[in-house]
Amino acid sequence: MTFRGSLAHEEYCTQLLVESEKFRDIVRHGDLTAQVPTCPDWTLADLARHVGGAHRWAGELVATRATDMIDPTTIAGAGGPDEATPEAFDAWLAEGAERTVAALREAGPDAPVWSWSGDNRAGFWARRMVHETVIHRADAAFTTGTAYEVPPEVAADCLDEWFELCALPATADRWADRAEGLLGPGRTLHLHATDTPPALNAEWLLDLTGEHVTHRRAHEKAAVALRAPLTDLLLALYRRRPLDGEGAEHIEVLGDRPLLDRWLTYASFA
Repeated sequence: MTFRGSLAHEEYCTQLLVESEKFRDIVRHGDLTAQVPTCPDWTLADLARHVGGAHRWAGELVATRATDMIDPTTIAGAGGPDEATPEAFDAWLAEGAERTVAALREAGPDAPVWSWSGDNRAGFWARRMVHETVIHRADAAFTTGTAYEVPPEVAADCLDEWFELCALPATADRWADRAEGLLGPGRTLHLHATDTPPALNAEWLLDLTGEHVTHRRAHEKAAVALRAPLTDLLLALYRRRPLDGEGAEHIEVLGDRPLLDRWLTYASFA
């Protein structure tokens, strides 16, 4: 499987630098000891180490044209800066993102590189690291009370990639213990961004009626519909925003709510 995405390789490279700068800005002005509400086992410093470590890992895979997985703990500097200060984290995050983007640009999208997805191209890592940073920037923003928005074309592509990853056979195997009652006749979900122009086509149909999860961009009747502004839709489907209560004022669920809840329980990296 090849995940080409809706952006060009250079656009992913540019967006990775942009998203990294936004993430760094939050870290620079945040309390590094604060607990991350959406990742409660982590502090803001832990979150920053995770993001910066992921950048360095992806960059090393691409730079070395790895044919097998590289142990992230063997990568020099991947564990974080020597000092746990905002200034040190800022410099460390900047260096990691810049080195990774340099490796991605030098490789181009189609250079052979190992990945856990089966899409063994450098382009997979450009797209993955953009979206990794997008979602963890939300975690950082919630920790510090910072405003959070995502460019519509990036948010829509982030959802496309998420559904592609959820549909992988390897994902189904890894999440098999969560799948009970998920697939079956009539089990469909319609996801609709309410604040985007028609040209973006920010609507999806998740089809759970067969033996495997499938998806498509479509406006179709489904057993349950989730309607929200695109950023809220992205956060809800990544389980960063609840469907009810504070923060959910613009989220609307129509139809089979238990089916939607079952999907959200199933589709999680956690």
